[in-house]
Amino acid sequence: MTLEVGEDAPGFILPDANGKQVDLQGFRGQWVVLYFYPRDNTPGCTKEACGFRDLYTHYEDKQVVILGISGDDGKSHQKFIDKQSLPFILLSDLDLSVAKAYQAYGPKKFMGKEYEGIYRHTFLIDPDGKFAKIYRKVKPAQHASDVLSDLNSR
Repeated sequence: MTLEVGEDAPGFILPDANGKQVDLQGFRGQWVVLYFYPRDNTPGCTKEACGFRDLYTHYEDKQVVILGISGDDGKSHQKFIDKQSLPFILLSDLDLSVAKAYQAYGPKKFMGKEYEGIYRHTFLIDPDGKFAKIYRKVKPAQHASDVLSDLNSR
């Protein structure tokens, strides 16, 4: 069963880079960009994160919350945040339960090798906590502007 636009986004509570617990429910009444990415400080993930960073003021003007989720720990997230000057929250999904709930984890292939990992998926969640748009094919370099464009057309 695939997640669909119009469905409720699965709730979760995850730690941010400082270990503070962040509850998705706490953002009700606001738009949320929830993006899953494989690893901190890797080329594609850095491109994607920096895209959100570079357009952050536009998201902020619309009072949109940006949350990035990977399986990395808080220490790794803090290094990534510091190195790239990221102004938004990164969450640690160490047991990958949230990635699995969002169908953003599973079999992958890279250079002929198969393994399990986080998919680069993004979910635009409306102020009522429902999926407004689901992005399963993400191009890291232009993704932040694609999402912003979709928000602007609402």
